[in-house]
Amino acid sequence: MENHPPALVWFRRDLRDFDHAAFSRALREHPRVHCAFVFDTDILAGLPRQDRRVEFILGAVRELDAALRVQGGGLIVRHGRAAEEIPGLAAELGVATVFANRDYEPFARQRDAAVAARLKAEGREFVDCKDQVIFERDEVLTQAGTPFSVFTPYARAWRQRLTPADLAAHACVPRPGQLAAASAVPPAPTLQDLGFTPTDLQIPCGMSGGARLFAEFLTRIDRYHETRDFPAVKGPSYLSPHLRFGTVSIRQLAAAAHAASLQANGTGAATWLNELVWREFYQMILWHRPAVVDHAFKPECDAIVWDDAPELLEAWKTGHTGYPLVDAAQRQLLQGGWMHNRLRMVTASFLTKDLGIDWRLGERHFADWLLDYELASNNGGWQWAASTGCDAQPWFRIFNPVTQSEKFDPQGRFIRRYLPELQDVPDQFIHAPWKMQAPPAGYPAPIVAHAAARERTLARFSRLRGRA
Repeated sequence: MENHPPALVWFRRDLRDFDHAAFSRALREHPRVHCAFVFDTDILAGLPRQDRRVEFILGAVRELDAALRVQGGGLIVRHGRAAEEIPGLAAELGVATVFANRDYEPFARQRDAAVAARLKAEGREFVDCKDQVIFERDEVLTQAGTPFSVFTPYARAWRQRLTPADLAAHACVPRPGQLAAASAVPPAPTLQDLGFTPTDLQIPCGMSGGARLFAEFLTRIDRYHETRDFPAVKGPSYLSPHLRFGTVSIRQLAAAAHAASLQANGTGAATWLNELVWREFYQMILWHRPAVVDHAFKPECDAIVWDDAPELLEAWKTGHTGYPLVDAAQRQLLQGGWMHNRLRMVTASFLTKDLGIDWRLGERHFADWLLDYELASNNGGWQWAASTGCDAQPWFRIFNPVTQSEKFDPQGRFIRRYLPELQDVPDQFIHAPWKMQAPPAGYPAPIVAHAAARERTLARFSRLRGRA
């Protein structure tokens, strides 16, 4: 064993030292293990110099490095093209195998294939492991052996397949001296070293932040089904950024939700578990249909002629549409890098169904601003709202922004939090301030009439289906 070459664990969107599939396997199979993370310039180059995600990741990287140092190791942090840095580091360290957790996004798949090919050419191996989902790729299929295209039967099959083994944690306890010594590992870079500047990031970072949020959510998970749709209420788990960057474990979350769902008051936990299944559904869709990144899931919907309306798009982006709930949601996104899930549906429906603007433009805006941006879920959610994606409901589902506001923010508490210009508007007008005899100064009138916009959308989809 003394001559057995070491392994390298390449951390990516899995910034934790527990219940980590690739880390666990490396520890089982190799007497010596190095750990690394790469700030990939192929990704960073397209970001603004102030980006909350980079700051969140850096905080998580530092905490992971500290945790590994406590165990006698440390995290090698590089800044460059991951496709070059990882093979170069593997050669430098003389490792036999690079372990990583599997990623399902098209860019990541291409990058990993390039890394694997280079490693193979040098006599090394690339091993990827399932980690960020419970079920992946072809693990949940229809009885005909084909991928699901509708969520409800997929979720039913997902639950039927689930066993305790699928939720079991991966052991990640290194033996004394197994991790590469921390003394040889320089500390993580600063934001400035990476070419970025500090942001107004509020959410707690790293494994400790994820653990704290999860523990707090478990105290109210039994009410999740009642509170999750009301943006002024503390209803969501707020764990999505931690799930996105792997500072929590999907098995940890799903196991807790599944156990709680079996209790007498388990409806809330079952509802939240269903949200985790939605995430895996969209990951499965992206794996089988990577073309959905730029094209409609329903091919015929690529023929939709969307409106070219840059001024309306800008009003939507900045929260100046004249519809308070839509505007408050958009400003929440800009101010904090997060948006309530119900409001993601409302504001996406508004862009595509009220303004008639291409869903891809909204998807890109969310990609620019969401701290929890995950390609599969973001793309799936946008296509669902635009009626171009995986949705069993008719294409004429169009959210009314006023009735959504009245139903889910009845007193306008959320609206007033993000729209100070409406602070003094009475409750009876908070959802439609243009109906006041003297509408509030400084707040725009609606940029589109919902009833007329709805008719245009119905006509747009009717033409597509030859019904006009």
